[in-house]
Amino acid sequence: MLDMGITSGKKLASFLENGWFSLIFAIVIPLINGCVVAFMSDTVTDSMGNRFLFAILAASASYIAVPAAMKLAAPKANPGLYIPMALAITFPLNITLGMPIYMFIIQMT
Repeated sequence: MLDMGITSGKKLASFLENGWFSLIFAIVIPLINGCVVAFMSDTVTDSMGNRFLFAILAASASYIAVPAAMKLAAPKANPGLYIPMALAITFPLNITLGMPIYMFIIQMT
């Protein structure tokens, strides 16, 4: 994991060269996924803890699975795009903003 973090930091500049779409996608889609699951998870369970975990997992799928899956599924894909997108943008955003938002949604529903 440390190696992926170092790689992510080194490739951040090349990530930003890919334009605004990648940056916006890395921010918006995980937040949408987490919020939708936080809202809809009451159909599966009443436990706030389980609902919170569902929301976090929905929002974090990009940085849990993408680096390994992309390396296997698309070996010619640019790791300068998908590694920083997952680990340098989505992960910190999910920790700092996403988790409080998901908990707020769960508490309000």
